[in-house]
This record gives sequence, C-alpha cells and structure tokens, in this order.
Amino acid sequence: MRPFPLHQRPSGWQSQLPERTPHPPLKGSHRAEVVIIGAGYTGVACARAWQALRPDARVVMLDAEAVGDGSPGRNSGFMLEIALANDVNDSALAGMRRMNDLSRQAMDSLRQAVADHGIECGLARTGTYRAARGPKGLASIEAYRRFLTASGLAFESLEQGALTERLGTTYYAKGLYSPDCWLVQPAALIRGLVDALPAGITCFEHTPARTVERDGGHWRVQTPEGELTSPHVVLANNAFSRALGADGSRLATIYTYAALTPPLADALRDQTGGHEWGLLPAHRLGCTLRTTADHRMMIRSFYSLEREQDNARIAAQLHARLTARFPALGDTPFDTVWGGTTGLTYNGAPLWGAIAPGLHVSAGCNGGGIVKGTLLGEALAHQALDVPCADIHGLFGTPSWMPPAPLRRLGFEAISLKERYKGRHEA
Repeated sequence: MRPFPLHQRPSGWQSQLPERTPHPPLKGSHRAEVVIIGAGYTGVACARAWQALRPDARVVMLDAEAVGDGSPGRNSGFMLEIALANDVNDSALAGMRRMNDLSRQAMDSLRQAVADHGIECGLARTGTYRAARGPKGLASIEAYRRFLTASGLAFESLEQGALTERLGTTYYAKGLYSPDCWLVQPAALIRGLVDALPAGITCFEHTPARTVERDGGHWRVQTPEGELTSPHVVLANNAFSRALGADGSRLATIYTYAALTPPLADALRDQTGGHEWGLLPAHRLGCTLRTTADHRMMIRSFYSLEREQDNARIAAQLHARLTARFPALGDTPFDTVWGGTTGLTYNGAPLWGAIAPGLHVSAGCNGGGIVKGTLLGEALAHQALDVPCADIHGLFGTPSWMPPAPLRRLGFEAISLKERYKGRHEA
C-alpha cells in the first residue's frame, strides 16, 4: 500500500496553467512543531489554523507531488456552501443546519483568501443543478427537494423545457437549481493557496512521506532525502493515510475520471447553455458536468476501487456519455482525460481526529473535498491544540467498518453492479 498516488496522466486543470517553480523537496534532518502530510485543501486549512493559533511554531507541510498535480487539482471544482444530503428527517434537521453554517463559514474563508491574495482561479458563484432522467434519479431529486425545503434553503424546481433552455440538453426530465455553490479552477486555487501561505509555514513539494514512526516522545517522518521529528503529525493525504497509520478497515481509495474539451466554438457554445454552469448527478453513478469560463465542457464519471483504470478506454466511455447529453459535441475531441482519487468511507462519515498521541488524521471527504476538507482541516488543528471546535463526530458520524480484500472488492463490484442497474437511466 503506497502513501501517495501514481497517476497515468496529468490533470487537465493543471495543464492549462503556466509553468510554476515548485517549492524544493525536503533534504536532511529537521524539526517542527507539526508536520502535515498532504498539501491539499485539508492540509492547507490545518496549517493556516495551526499557525494562527501558534504564530511562533514551525509548521511543515509535505506534498508527494507538485502542488496541483495531486487530487486537489484533479477534482471538478465545485465548492458547495451547503452540506451534501439527499433527504432529511426532523431529528437530523438541527445537525444539518449546523453543518450548513459551518460549510458557509469555510466557503467564506476560502473566498476571503482568494480576494486577499489575488488568486486568479475563476471563482464564481454560479449555483449548481441536480437533474435526473429515470425513476431512480427522479426519486433522488424529490428527496433532495425535501431536504432543501426542510432546511429553508433557496432552490428552483425545473421541468425539462427550463433545463433545456438553461443547459442546452434535452437529456434530463426534471431538475433542481440551488444558488449555494461556487465553481473554480481547482488546480489554480490550490496553487494559489499554497503560494500564499504565511511565512511560518514551510511547504516541501515532491516529498512523499514514506513512513511515520514513534520515536520516544516524538514522531519521525521519513522522506526519500530527509526526515522530520515532531510532537505532532497530521495525515491529510486522504485515503493514502492508510499506509502511514490510519485505519484501513474504514477507508478505501476510489478512482474517478474526468475529461475537458477544447474551448468550444460560438455555435457549440450556444448549444451548451452559453454560460458557465455546473451539474451534479441525482444518482451517484451518473455524470458530473460543467462548463468553464473559457467555454470548455467538462465531464466526470466512472469509478474504480484501489486501481486506476486505463485512461484511453475510459476516454471513449466518457465521450459516449457526453454525446448522449450533447449530440452536437460528437465530433469534438477531448483536450485532456485524467484520473483522480478520493477517500471513501462506507457510510460517508470522515475518518477524523486523534489516532494516537500526537498523530491526527482527516480523511474520507467522500467527494466533498474543497469546502468540506477546509472545514475538517481547520477543526483538526483546533482539536489537536485543545481549542474548542465543531463536534465533527456528532455532526458527521464515525466511519463504519469495511471488510478486507478480496471481500471489499467483491462487495464494491456487487454494489456497483446493483447501483448501475438502478441508475441505468442516468448513465
């Protein structure tokens, strides 16, 4: 089990950006008050919160790749101001409202950082659509409508004609629009956040943590060309934290796949809504879609457990799903196709908190990475330093047990097969 991913292809988001000089890798022996493994949204939020609470402390963050090459620069760039939920009951409503409040606070902190540091990442409050085609998806839309209504959140219900007018596709029968979402160029955002870190935080790139071991009263982190000794280590590298001490019985690595077209010509742009928008699937095995400020179309779909599938084969499948929704794009090739990872827990609760004295973890964002990761990373720094913070376990729950391999893979394949059948109209 590796403590970092190996990707077949570079991120399409990263490939759009200008060349950047990465922070140098760690060499030699160093000491720090805290070592944060993973320079993603969780790691950055944890580092900033730690430094704010302990201004004189040395905070060190490690990233196995160049910032933007890893999972934070491979997601779809949705920043949800409200918690993900498909339904709610009266007993859970207070907790959901509290989660929504925390999500908005995390989003506000990200937006403020973008403004304060002039991070050019295309941040725009576009809102997001949920749309469905078949019975299973339509049932999910109705459940989501109940959640939004019970939570007192704004939304619009849209029939097929209204969806077609806004998005340019007749594929979906019904949908919802929620204003509580921002879209962003995720590789540009994470690069900007890391490059704007305060002087007390040092980031080493191309520095994978190979081992984390107890050494007397401290932790020793070994890297290819150096080592760090610290009383605190934070595992913020999502599912790859399993190789460094996190509970592998409650966390799995899921690969998912995305593609971007070139900028669309005016005629095609008009047939895909003519503006920037994002759509999340009503069914988990459907497709995430969005357009970009420079008029590209992105699609994300398909999942695999623990191993990245052949990207060339996935590209053909992604193109088929895209043209099913937008036939006019049938002759439009993809500029880039790539895979990325997320940490999955069976019941959706994050693996979060102290797992040994001085060893902390935040993993299992389950696809809600940017805002949720920011929320969890900041709260983890507060907990580690005995500062009052949100009751993460009370709000999100604790992750349930998953069987080991090969039973885990067999279970994943069986559940996927069942879900593909139930959501076949949404594919």
